Amino acid sequence: MSSRNTSIRALRACFPRTIPVMAGYLFLGITYGILMRTAGFPWWLPVVTALIVYTGSLEFLLVDILLSPFNPSGTFVTAVMVGARHLFYGISMLGRYRNMGWKKPYLIYTTSDETFALNVSARIPPGVDRGWYYFWVSLLDQCYWVLGSAAGGIGGGLIRFRTDGLSFVMTAMFLVIFLGQWEHDGMSLRRILKDHPSELTGVLASAACAAVFGPDRFMIPALILILAVLALLKKKLWRPGYTESAGSSDSA
Repeated sequence: MSSRNTSIRALRACFPRTIPVMAGYLFLGITYGILMRTAGFPWWLPVVTALIVYTGSLEFLLVDILLSPFNPSGTFVTAVMVGARHLFYGISMLGRYRNMGWKKPYLIYTTSDETFALNVSARIPPGVDRGWYYFWVSLLDQCYWVLGSAAGGIGGGLIRFRTDGLSFVMTAMFLVIFLGQWEHDGMSLRRILKDHPSELTGVLASAACAAVFGPDRFMIPALILILAVLALLKKKLWRPGYTESAGSSDSA
């Protein structure tokens, strides 16, 4: 089978799974573009940051960062704290992204929350190349985000009403996803302890560090505490048995 046909088959296999991400990313991207434009930035800046930064939560924070006095060290620390979860994403994807050739750097660069969720849980159909499958999921998701940001950046210049609260949309989305998952699986304490120990660790560690260090200084201690607890519980949390689909093949 030619490389073109292999790529197209992977695209057809993965596109339906990215449709929910498309709906979410277009909405969030539009919101981000509007927020940037109403803050006084040109329409093309949200497009550029969507291409280069491509970290939704950091991009929403970037609006205030760009409006604040120049502080590169503070910006760096903020970016590290916000993106620290990607360290765990990368560890989880080590096996799946092995032997990806030229695709690997792009796959690493575009591992957003939703792309990670799709690729880590992918059940690749027989005969579909896993490298192309992962690549198309990553590219499509980024395209959705860039298109939404462009639409918001262009349309934001036409808005004449107040946009207070738009910066909270990303936090609200994560909260809804978090509560929705727990509600779907059952909210009993026994079920939470059994099926959601990592999420519970994050909530309790963050709350404890916020109480001890205060709301402005709890992020780094919380990340350290979460990492330590997860390291201690890794044998209980780890689920063995990642296997590729029988019909999947490695990319060159």
